[in-house]
Amino acid sequence: MCCVEFYVEPVEKRGSDPLMIYSKPCEYAIRAMAYMANQSGPAAAQGSTIAKEEGIPAPILGKVLQELARKGLLESRRGPGGGFRLARSPQLILLRDVVAAIDGLDQFLECAVGLERCEDDSACPLHDSWKGIRKQLMNYLETTTLADMAEAVARKKGLLQQHKGAVGA
Repeated sequence: MCCVEFYVEPVEKRGSDPLMIYSKPCEYAIRAMAYMANQSGPAAAQGSTIAKEEGIPAPILGKVLQELARKGLLESRRGPGGGFRLARSPQLILLRDVVAAIDGLDQFLECAVGLERCEDDSACPLHDSWKGIRKQLMNYLETTTLADMAEAVARKKGLLQQHKGAVGA
């Protein structure tokens, strides 16, 4: 729904499946944080509510939300009125922050084919093309805020609802 996808033509046939640049838990983190950014008011969001609304497995989401809280992107409170809320304004949280918190950023530094050393002077066969792609991806993650993502998700959900209404009519 709100994932950055990168399509790679096959070394082996992949069909139309996208190669994700980050893990499912990271996708869940982005979706959950976009959900919180789209909520009005200061009330904390329950992990179980987010899981249900977003169609995310609750046990995995619980671990993801705790990790985001440990990394300072969320605040967590127990007890009545407890739950999770953004630690700062969605305009101040970059997608890079979320990806770094869950997956780290090493995948953007490593060789595209897994060689131990891959630099301009000792490049792998994919180095030159991957270098440009990596730069574009990092630029996207460093310039897209959670507020931007939340707005895009809300817009997409609105379009999906319109489409469902048009199909059902």
